[in-house]
Amino acid sequence: MYDLTLAATELGPLLVGAFVSAGGVTVQLTEVEAYAGADDPAAHAYPGPRPRTRDLFGPPGTLYCYLSHGLHICGNVVCGRTGEGSAVLLRAGRVVEGVELARERRPGVADVALARGPGNLGRALGWSLADSGRTFGAGGLELRPGPPSGTVASGPRVGVSVAHARPWRYWAEGDPTVSAYRRSPRIVPGRHDW
Repeated sequence: MYDLTLAATELGPLLVGAFVSAGGVTVQLTEVEAYAGADDPAAHAYPGPRPRTRDLFGPPGTLYCYLSHGLHICGNVVCGRTGEGSAVLLRAGRVVEGVELARERRPGVADVALARGPGNLGRALGWSLADSGRTFGAGGLELRPGPPSGTVASGPRVGVSVAHARPWRYWAEGDPTVSAYRRSPRIVPGRHDW
C-alpha cells in the first residue's frame, strides 16, 4: 500500500503504474496530476472547504469525485493531512480487468482510449458523484502498487488557467493511453504562473 500521508507532489509520480479497482474494472494508471490543497490556486481546495468539496478535505485515502464540464465524473485520491485538501487526480490508464464492462460503459471506443482522460477513467470505473467520500481499501474500492510502465515524465498540468507552469502532471512516457497535453486557453500571463 502507498503512504497516502505524502504530499501530492511526492505521491503523484509513485502512482504511475498503480492499479485502481472499482465497479468490476481494474485500471493501471498511466497519468496523474498533483494538487497541493489550499496553497495551490489551481486546486479545488484553494477557496477553502465548501459543501461540494467536503470529501477533498477528508482523511488520506478518501476518494474525492467531482463533475467536470457538467458531463464527466473525475476521481482523486486525497493525500497529505486531513483538512489540507491535497489530492492526486487520476487522469488516465489502461483497463487490465473488466474490459467488457468498460466497453459497455464506453461503447464504440478503442480499448486504448477506454480510460484515457480523467472523465473517461471515471466512466470506465463506473464512478458517480455518490462515490465521493468512499475510502480506498474498503467496499471494493482498491488502490494497490504496480510496476511503473516505463519512464515517469513530468510537465505542466492540463487545462488549468492558474499555476499552469507547475510540472505536477506525471505520466508513463510513450504510453498510448496517456491523454494529450492541452494548454488552457484561459491562461492570463503573469497570473499565478508558478
